[in-house]
Amino acid sequence: MKNVWSAMSDKTRREILTLLKTRPHTAGEIADQFELSAATVSHHLSVLKTSGLITSEKRAQTIIYSLNTTVFQDILKMIAGFLE
Repeated sequence: MKNVWSAMSDKTRREILTLLKTRPHTAGEIADQFELSAATVSHHLSVLKTSGLITSEKRAQTIIYSLNTTVFQDILKMIAGFLE
């Protein structure tokens, strides 16, 4: 879980997660929402993917990113456990 908290500590990564909440996006669609270089967006996507917060699926020449809802469910269960 440490990687999850570290990944979510960055504002841009939280904004990417919010964007992916609406629907899956390509890296280009995500990059279009930010005034960042493609390399920087790629780095943020890599951190999110490594933490397990997002998944990717290659379709021909395109990679589609989406939320990994299973990880978010695990986080909510963990938080709920603290509240018991």
